[in-house]
Amino acid sequence: YAEGPLDCVIASDILEHVPADSTAIDELIRVLKVGGTLAVTVPRWMPERLCWLLSDDYHSNEGGHIRIYRANQLRAKIARRGMSFRHTHHSHALHAPFWWLKCLVGVDNSQHPAVVAYHKMLVWDMMQRPRVTRLAEATLNPLIGKSVALYFEKPVPAVELV
Repeated sequence: YAEGPLDCVIASDILEHVPADSTAIDELIRVLKVGGTLAVTVPRWMPERLCWLLSDDYHSNEGGHIRIYRANQLRAKIARRGMSFRHTHHSHALHAPFWWLKCLVGVDNSQHPAVVAYHKMLVWDMMQRPRVTRLAEATLNPLIGKSVALYFEKPVPAVELV
């Protein structure tokens, strides 16, 4: 892409996989137009750390997660590049226990009865969006949300303000 053609750039759960994350962040910002929004999601530190503690197979594979971010450190890393932080939130609280369970029984053991049952519940939740799971997720997101989302705006450069 040329410099700055995009109104919005979304990097959803990719930076934890990229060895040169600083280079990737620079590129995400470069293709974003002034006034545009950058949305970045990564696994949240605590749920991700628990997965790493429960299973080496979860993270020590080609293309797997190579780092765990703390939200405040990632926020600072992006803000140091001139981006204006706007908002953050946590999500996918019901997914965290699913991954903990997979790490306990083996990340490749998709046919384990507990994994199958929990996966069925997640699919039901996503398709039906029942009030009980929406309430549970909203309540649990601040505590065990699997993902953290950070939103930034690309400000007008100081030289353009004149």
